[in-house]
Amino acid sequence: MPAISFQSVSKTYATARGEFKALSDVSLDIEPGEFFGLLGPNGAGKTTLISILAGLVRASSGRVVVNGHDVQADYAQARRQLGVVPQELVFDPFFTVREALRIQSGYFGVKNNEAWIDELLESLGLADKAKANMRQLSGGMKRRVLVAQSLVHRPPVIVLDEPTAGVDVELRQTLWQFIARLNRQGHTVLLTTHYLEEAEALCGRIAMLKSGRIVALERTSELLRAASSNVLRFKTEGHRLPPELAAKARVTGRIVQLPAHDAHEIESYLAAIRQAGLNVEDVEIRKADLEDVFLDVMAEKKKEVVAP
Repeated sequence: MPAISFQSVSKTYATARGEFKALSDVSLDIEPGEFFGLLGPNGAGKTTLISILAGLVRASSGRVVVNGHDVQADYAQARRQLGVVPQELVFDPFFTVREALRIQSGYFGVKNNEAWIDELLESLGLADKAKANMRQLSGGMKRRVLVAQSLVHRPPVIVLDEPTAGVDVELRQTLWQFIARLNRQGHTVLLTTHYLEEAEALCGRIAMLKSGRIVALERTSELLRAASSNVLRFKTEGHRLPPELAAKARVTGRIVQLPAHDAHEIESYLAAIRQAGLNVEDVEIRKADLEDVFLDVMAEKKKEVVAP
């Protein structure tokens, strides 16, 4: 039995400009104990799909099941199976951190939970903030409390919606070490993130959404294996790339990256750079990563949409 099953899920919103289809016939199963990544550009439908899973939004059609419990027909049991960390910082300013976790335990009818609350506080670097009022915390600390609240009832399925957006490196490392440990203990994890290096390092399988549809669903290793085998990377200062390179390049500030399938293609790039008289530095050849795969998949789907 899948830990999470999305079965032909669609969602349509009525807007002033007419109907907007946020999700279109999304079907996928996430197995127990998986660390699963859900990726896509802004507006792809990731948060809508998670909101339907969490019971915050009702699907227009289709069915979602969590550990055998339908999120609509058997909503109480389905909610107990889930721990959801939302994108937004939502907190009650009138309680301390420990009080907030005790109250959250009470929502799920969990009694005598102090030992697990202590472990959460310690594991997430919140032990010294246990008596602090929520409104006194920094944004990063509030994010840690949100994670602790989502885990306080020991849910078998953990859903992380952009959990490290806008937080520091220390929190990322602390969070991923703790979540990875829970995953090794058997918890299923569903992650959405724009930090693709996180998804590549953590997720065994990945689905990519674009315009409400699944456009890729595969093991992370297979996605990487199917990508361009190499990327030529270099830095240049204020020089315009030749048109044949500019059409293929991914440029971030001074950094230029070009996909290369073989040594001949790399040599052709270098020849074009020499002929254009570009001054380059820090030239290197690296293996394609998940960001390269993601951009390739999104570009291909864009071509399909605009094709006559």
